[in-house]
Amino acid sequence: MSIFASFGESLFDAAKKANVALDAPCAGNGTCGKCRVKLLEGSVTGEPTRHIPAEEFAQGYRLACASAAASDVVVQIPAQAGAYRSRIKVSGKGSVREGKIFENLRKELRAMGLEKDSGLEFINIEIESPEGGNGMADRERLLRKISLEGSINFSLHALRKLPQALRSGGGSLMVLLRREPGTKTGITIMDLFPANISPAPVIAGMAIDIGTTTVSALLVDLLTGEILTAGSAGNGQIRYGADVISRIIESGRPGGLERLRLAATEECVAPLIRDMSKAAGLLPESIYRVTAAANTTMTHLFMGVNPEYLRLEPYVPAFFESGPLRSADLNLGVHPDAEVLVAPAIGSYVGGDITAGVFASMLFKKETLSLFIDLGTNGELALGNSEFLMSCACSAGPAFEGGDISCGMRATDGAIEACSVDADTMEPALTIIGAADQKPAGLCGSGLIDLIGELFRCGIIDARGKFIKEGKRIRRDQWGGASYVAAFAEDSANGREIALSEADIDNFIRAKGAIFSAIRTMLAVLDLGPEAIDDVYVAGGIGGGINMSQAIRIGMFPNLPAQKYHYIGNSSLHGAYAMLTARNAGAMIAKIGRGMTYLELSTHPGYMDEFVAACFLPHTNGDLFAGVENGQ
Repeated sequence: MSIFASFGESLFDAAKKANVALDAPCAGNGTCGKCRVKLLEGSVTGEPTRHIPAEEFAQGYRLACASAAASDVVVQIPAQAGAYRSRIKVSGKGSVREGKIFENLRKELRAMGLEKDSGLEFINIEIESPEGGNGMADRERLLRKISLEGSINFSLHALRKLPQALRSGGGSLMVLLRREPGTKTGITIMDLFPANISPAPVIAGMAIDIGTTTVSALLVDLLTGEILTAGSAGNGQIRYGADVISRIIESGRPGGLERLRLAATEECVAPLIRDMSKAAGLLPESIYRVTAAANTTMTHLFMGVNPEYLRLEPYVPAFFESGPLRSADLNLGVHPDAEVLVAPAIGSYVGGDITAGVFASMLFKKETLSLFIDLGTNGELALGNSEFLMSCACSAGPAFEGGDISCGMRATDGAIEACSVDADTMEPALTIIGAADQKPAGLCGSGLIDLIGELFRCGIIDARGKFIKEGKRIRRDQWGGASYVAAFAEDSANGREIALSEADIDNFIRAKGAIFSAIRTMLAVLDLGPEAIDDVYVAGGIGGGINMSQAIRIGMFPNLPAQKYHYIGNSSLHGAYAMLTARNAGAMIAKIGRGMTYLELSTHPGYMDEFVAACFLPHTNGDLFAGVENGQ
């Protein structure tokens, strides 16, 4: 395709203006090194950087954000640059393995009397044919036959289908009703079908976790609670930056808010819905309820609400609770009158993903003290029990989902999700997501924790994250930096070395330091030590699970017995599933949000001291990790 660029305009800005996908977690600031393109014809401004080795620079590789066209140019964009947009992954119908997490969640919902309480149901109606001289209309004849208390609303979608459906079924109809929770009044006729239709229609719903990096979803049969398909896709907003601040800034530019909304809905959520519906053998119009959980910024952008004041003191969002919405308002491509329920937020940086996650973990029901940690593009935490709940957010950055890491990627095919390193040979053993013959393409969050933990255990890096050993897997560059090669070019999926640099390790140390210092600060507010915590629930779709021992070794989590730690996966999505299948769960999640105390770390005295102390492996205070093996 052809793009016009103004004189001095970077290739990155020109591509963004033309809606061309480029991987740019740093939003074009030149720090991540991922917006690589290959110059085929013409000339551009720009000098070699640490992200483009001299030999690759000679081959024509450039950073789009650091290059501007000096003439007419032809550039090649790597196929993986648009992976967040094109790599929608959907499981086939019947192939979803729900596991113990959903088993336990359904058990808890049953105990609370909430299971399969969707408020949607089919009723069968027989309607007499119109008699000669009787001019009663189809709608009124149908309403006369429905002997229900309370007011009945008739959706336009159902009204449009009524004449043909009534006659095709010979006067016999299946009518889909939606009832307001906890009452017999407030009934809406959502849809209707001839009673003889085959196959029988399904009442489906969609639960969505709108992550900053990844969007995950479940398509559910609301009558049975069965998960029909599961899917995920990269959030299309990532080309505007991997972090929420970059996206808030972009939303304030002319047309920026609408660009970000469309990147989330029309480029990501709507195609995901279409593909998942097709895999389940359903029409998207069979989806009658959508629930979504997301951080506060993502919720605002998803709904097209200005998020600017989230980053400006006193950090006030436009809303915590949105109330029910209609699918047609968001153009999701499902039933136009489908109810869209969004999990409520708590603060500017603690959103519905946390209220949904706290519900899914059932932390709010427990008598003992529990800690909930959500590792996503940022770190959010909750601490408490059935008597109180406290929450906070820390600026962990996108490292846990592969952002700000030169070889980082999200947890999808090709990601290294676990590894071990031989202390003598420094050779790695890698576990890779995907088929048995899958070659590695990068490191996801769980693999990153493992690799740094192993490098520290083996004495290959010191407490500052600096390489202190030499070997064939240690690379030194012209700028004095060093890196560890986890996979050589000939062994990787993309023909490039997968190497973890000191700059990557430094980014990660700051991220893990933010998590640990947030935990310490929350405990200090309550005058408690880590030993007071009975259970730690770790959430986040950062891989196949976290090696808790490694996370403790590097000072990311408190030094507690391993049995206290529980990895619970994507708790935000699990909470959205609960809201979908049990309408009263939404009210309970809203109650959790209203009753939770929000701790603003940025203004809390002592937090920065805790953070600085935590920016070492494992910590400047060795007593906190006494007895933890580190190989030093």
